[in-house]
Amino acid sequence: MNILLVIIAIIAVIMLITGGIVHTLNFLLWVGLVLAVIALIVFLARVITGRRAG
Repeated sequence: MNILLVIIAIIAVIMLITGGIVHTLNFLLWVGLVLAVIALIVFLARVITGRRAG
């Protein structure tokens, strides 16, 4: 997996956990969801097209 994709996925998980625990940080929950969806789309695109990261 691309290192950028890994970093985005880790940030998404951290934001999802933070947004779930701290109710006042609801914005981070949505940002985490968007980043997770973007990471998933990029990952699936790489798997489907068969391209391998350097």
